[in-house]
Amino acid sequence: MTAPALFFGHPRFQEPDLTEILRTQGPESAWREAFRRHGPQAPNQVQGDFAVAFSPAPGKIFMAVDRFARHSLCYRIEDASTLLVAARADEVAASPLSIDMQAIHDYFHFHVIPAPRTIFQQVLRLPAAHYGLFQKEQLTVAPYWVPRFTSADPADFSALKEEFLDILHSSVQSQCHDSGQTGCFLSGGTDSSTVAGVLSRHLGEGVPTYSIGFDAEGYDEMAYARIAARHFKTRHHEYYVTPEDLVQGIPRVAAYYDQPFGNSSALPGFYCAQQARQDGIQRLLAGDGGDELFGGNSRYAKQKLFHAYTRLPSALRRGLLEPLAPLFNRLPLVRKLGSYIDQARIPMPDRITAYGLLEQIGTENIFSEQIFSQFSPLASRTLERTVWRETGEADFVNQMLAYDWRFTLAENDLPKVCGTSALAGIEVGFPLLDERLVDFSLKLPPHYKVNGLKLRWFFKEALRGFLPNEIITKQKHGFGLPFGVWVLRHPPLHRLAESSLQQLAERGLIRPAFVDRLLQQYLPAHPGFYGEMVWILLMLEQWFQAHANHYQFTPSD
Repeated sequence: MTAPALFFGHPRFQEPDLTEILRTQGPESAWREAFRRHGPQAPNQVQGDFAVAFSPAPGKIFMAVDRFARHSLCYRIEDASTLLVAARADEVAASPLSIDMQAIHDYFHFHVIPAPRTIFQQVLRLPAAHYGLFQKEQLTVAPYWVPRFTSADPADFSALKEEFLDILHSSVQSQCHDSGQTGCFLSGGTDSSTVAGVLSRHLGEGVPTYSIGFDAEGYDEMAYARIAARHFKTRHHEYYVTPEDLVQGIPRVAAYYDQPFGNSSALPGFYCAQQARQDGIQRLLAGDGGDELFGGNSRYAKQKLFHAYTRLPSALRRGLLEPLAPLFNRLPLVRKLGSYIDQARIPMPDRITAYGLLEQIGTENIFSEQIFSQFSPLASRTLERTVWRETGEADFVNQMLAYDWRFTLAENDLPKVCGTSALAGIEVGFPLLDERLVDFSLKLPPHYKVNGLKLRWFFKEALRGFLPNEIITKQKHGFGLPFGVWVLRHPPLHRLAESSLQQLAERGLIRPAFVDRLLQQYLPAHPGFYGEMVWILLMLEQWFQAHANHYQFTPSD
């Protein structure tokens, strides 16, 4: 490691004397002692968010990130005795830079580039809950923590509820800023409303809450945020994002990340955090994690149905239902049944992304022939399958949750919130990802998470009477940025999107004919679905433009 030791985050050591060393001597001394005692398993003795890289002894470099990689560590082996480590991929990339074309495919598949790969060749990112140990010219990267679900029936709901609420209140309290300048993101969903409510219990009335709205039919849920704000008597702030905000903010947000990042909620998140910063708020608490710990995503119920289908007798599935599926697909009254049979036949985890943008459009129709030959579409699937298998013999619902801890939280939602909040100058905390809550969720029976087809059953029942009933009973929508609709209606945004996609085609990355079809045929027909493809292409090109003058590269290098 040629840079000084790196220490990010707010670690909490479980051993009291290590806490004292941290307080009196600083993080390097505390981590060195933790490594002396526990070796590569030292991160298991630490709670909170962290990323560390240091030399515990001559000839050794140790690095680790927390369970959800709320802070990033990237690295490159420069030679047999030198490991370069930094928070950002672009800080350790070799010059001249070379683009990893497999990472480009990963970006289109996931809309982000998940660890361990990065956009740059030979630069890797440490995955969530992993450590790296560099010694004797060898680098070992391995998980120090893998979720193990230990639930057993019968469960005592009352006792579990009491334990859950105690942990929840303690977690939110521990996330408050010392100066008292702590607020909340408030979308009006179950998670953010819970965090805002508990924070209000702790700090009293007038907790600052911040919401983002969209003046577009079917995309705005501000009404639920207002319900929660009134119920908990918060000091509520609203900002309605406009298409012009996107025109101004897209280049700035795209440039901030160390590699292309395609989560379309990043722009609203930035404007929300920016509003809080302008009000003097220093720290915002976010509700991320509740869906993934307690079973709140709508696809969990749908995938549970598909899983039930796979448990039917083989003779019924293969001998009757599957041969009839093509007939069902042609008959209006039972077409959905045929579609469900087709989807259920796809094994997990491939089924989760089997109907994504790449699959619907066709990879070969997007990329130029030269680019298409430089990556393997199966590599992205291999990463998904590897993560899926890590939970071993866990119940199907828990397998879905653990899969999302990696791909939804660590690789997507948390970088979105952390990155855009940092860009706005705001610290962010995630009370629902407190290790105590994570460990508590591991012991909940699966049917306490998805009860039949009821999502996050235990979480809602435990908070019934605390949350407004409208929040508990609201349907899960998942509406995001109305980007596709706005591109069609707002000329400056359309020009930005069109010029960016054309420039991406000029780089030789995507086919010019695909750009024409996307903007002229696909997008007008289905703006919600294909708007996401326009978005990830736009953010990719904007990232290239922001870095091209400095690094002098094109993706076809």
